[in-house]
Amino acid sequence: MARSIYVASPEGDTGKSTVALGLVDLLARTVQRVGVFRPVARSTQARDYVLELLLEHDGVGLSYDECIGTTYEQVHDDPEEALSQIVARFHAVERRCDAVVIVGTDYTDVTSPTELAFNARIAANLGAPVVLVINGARRRPDEIEQVAEVAVNELALNHAHVAAIVPNRCAQPALDVVRRLLQTSLNRPTWALPESPLLSAPTMRQLMEAVDGTLISGDPQLLGREVLDMLVGAMEIEHLLGRLSDGAVIMTPGDRSDILLGLLLAHQADGFPTLAGIILNGGFRPSKTISRLVEGLGSRLPLIATDLGTFRTASTVASTRGRLSADSQRKVDTALSLFERHVDGPGLLAALDVAKPDVVTPLMFEYTLLEPRRSDRKRIVLPEGNDDRI
Repeated sequence: MARSIYVASPEGDTGKSTVALGLVDLLARTVQRVGVFRPVARSTQARDYVLELLLEHDGVGLSYDECIGTTYEQVHDDPEEALSQIVARFHAVERRCDAVVIVGTDYTDVTSPTELAFNARIAANLGAPVVLVINGARRRPDEIEQVAEVAVNELALNHAHVAAIVPNRCAQPALDVVRRLLQTSLNRPTWALPESPLLSAPTMRQLMEAVDGTLISGDPQLLGREVLDMLVGAMEIEHLLGRLSDGAVIMTPGDRSDILLGLLLAHQADGFPTLAGIILNGGFRPSKTISRLVEGLGSRLPLIATDLGTFRTASTVASTRGRLSADSQRKVDTALSLFERHVDGPGLLAALDVAKPDVVTPLMFEYTLLEPRRSDRKRIVLPEGNDDRI
């Protein structure tokens, strides 16, 4: 099989991490030592949650720092030097592994029309076939095909070889249509994954950070709970109760103690949905008396306070997209289950069992020449200055 596999996408929010995690899990059941590599890290300030997710897999035994190639800042400053550093750091990982899953960029930096081309150059210089992940959310099959065709052509122009295509986040009824359409028109093995509301759902912790909020009551461990629905609680409590659903977060002004208490009681009552949390907006906090009453209820439901107004709170919450990360085992299990159900593992491995692309880039040629000499160091004794041979 291919010694390295490059997971790339032509845009953000494709759910590429689901495919990368599925590949790591598949390879871990096939070879002894699986590696992961992130050519361009999201930031030097915060740790890359995609890389941390993959490193948590039992089949991977590498440290975080050795799996990073470079950063967006270095790519902007000097793309050629950044590419050389990526190649060198990748080969250091490759030597320790039987197979390496390489995860391309996420388009989280300032968007550049050349970002896919840079991913293609990385894949070509690493000699890695590409698994192309396409975003199928809210797209018709023909639109998915158009995006995939443009991406395949762009990758080919930069000497990268697309071995398989995985349209992700597709509408469930269209899975077979999308798979057959792309496989026929682009002549590549194709597997389609459906949209999963859970995988795209943010957690309460993400929403708290997004609205710059503070946990004022409840169990901090429940901040990892996924939010599957959102409601603005501005109506009377009797009308609001009828609209609650499992996993919902309710946003309401902090001075609406009637809604707050009604929601806490409904959350604990039999026959009512289990909520994800409550966000109190407007900069108001419950009074001392109400706070004592909330404390007396002993509810573990996260209660978050923010200074943002109702509109900005609701807009921020609605625009916060969830992510697949190591701190949500439920999401990890869902992602692995989706991949296993909809991707033919042996078929994908067969598609990746190709000879390395026959393109030899200057960096690949340089590495081929220098690496054997680096590993075969010799001691050279030079004659002294007063030797007869001088």
